[in-house]
Amino acid sequence: MTRNCTAFLGMTRIARGSPDQLVAALRGREDGLLVFDDADGRAVDLDWRGVPALAQEEAPRRRGRPRLGVTAREVTLLPRQWDWLSRQPGGASQALRRLVDEARKADGGRTARRTAQERAYRVMSALGGDLPGFEEASRLLFADKLEELAAALAPWPADLRDHVLELVQPRAED
Repeated sequence: MTRNCTAFLGMTRIARGSPDQLVAALRGREDGLLVFDDADGRAVDLDWRGVPALAQEEAPRRRGRPRLGVTAREVTLLPRQWDWLSRQPGGASQALRRLVDEARKADGGRTARRTAQERAYRVMSALGGDLPGFEEASRLLFADKLEELAAALAPWPADLRDHVLELVQPRAED
């Protein structure tokens, strides 16, 4: 999956796209540029050497079934938990997938809202941490008062305000 990023120069949003697209579009304008991953709001360091990210090094073969989107990772459980999983129809992996899906449904969107809040906060604090009303906007963000947040951000530069309000919306992948 290609990650999308947003580039800011000061508080002006100047470009969006994959890291490789941003490098191609913004080469020579690196000074003062801040790039954020749209999925988690974290700052991204672009590789300005001009080599596409995929060509830098061949990705090692991944365990699992990558074509199906299945990745293998380590899970640490107690022996009684492994015993219970081994008795489930379809085996441990299927039982774990089923349990995770049930927990996500029962979550009521809390995790997605929290992920969106954290994503928006990272960008908001990096670019607007010194702006008037930042602390109040932060409180409104984490109180999930989005209409009041929008009003509090109204005096902020339009690109920053609009981007924060986009990031605070939960997404299907959250």
